[in-house]
Amino acid sequence: MLELVKLEEPAEHVKKLTLNRPKAANALSKQLLAEINEALGEVEKNKNTRCLIITGSGGKAFCAGADLKERAGMTEQEVVETVTLIGDTIHRVEQIEVPTIAVLNGVAFGGGLELALACDLRLSSNAAKMGLTETSLGIIPGAGGTQRLSRLIGLGKAKEMIFTAKPITCETARSIGLIEYAYDQTIVQEEALALAERIANNAPIALRQAKKAIHQGYQTDIETGLQIEKKCYQTTIPTKDRLEGLQAFKEKRKPIYRGE
Repeated sequence: MLELVKLEEPAEHVKKLTLNRPKAANALSKQLLAEINEALGEVEKNKNTRCLIITGSGGKAFCAGADLKERAGMTEQEVVETVTLIGDTIHRVEQIEVPTIAVLNGVAFGGGLELALACDLRLSSNAAKMGLTETSLGIIPGAGGTQRLSRLIGLGKAKEMIFTAKPITCETARSIGLIEYAYDQTIVQEEALALAERIANNAPIALRQAKKAIHQGYQTDIETGLQIEKKCYQTTIPTKDRLEGLQAFKEKRKPIYRGE
């Protein structure tokens, strides 16, 4: 029974995972992490899902990162184990086959921003602030932040954010490419759902293969990347969805994709 996470289906083929610890700024406690993994397992098993939204409850925080109150009572070994659990959970988010959208309804610090970085797209409230603040606490980003942030916004800006530990505004985040969209708090969830539905209207096998080609290709040289793209493209050729797309185009109607 999920208590700290809400998993809903706000639209056909769209799942929404909400971190539900608003009084604790949706901080990543061990129990919350366990429930995130349980919810992710449900998403992975459901082949009807074509897009996943991840957000936080309340209007103040997407996720403030690790639960520092919980961590204060841990031994060094327990800290290592918990950091590993956070990293593994965020990596699992990144590895989900369907497109993912992080909706930053409020602040995203430390592990919270690292969670958003593992998603494919990021939408933010205009009032949200975000940052990798770990060096101000005597540690470094340990759940992929040093790697994913630099790949997303470039070395210089990533180093600036991590070295200074200074939060940035939504406006700055958008200007450096950290987020794709920014909306007023009153409509950010609505806009995220509209984007998710737009994605989910497309062929599910094609969506998964496109994400695979982008992710795997980005980590290698262009020639290898082109071969990865070719292999992913070939996976779509024998599908019924490809034929449906062609037929719908010919008949000037909306295609009905079934993931076959």
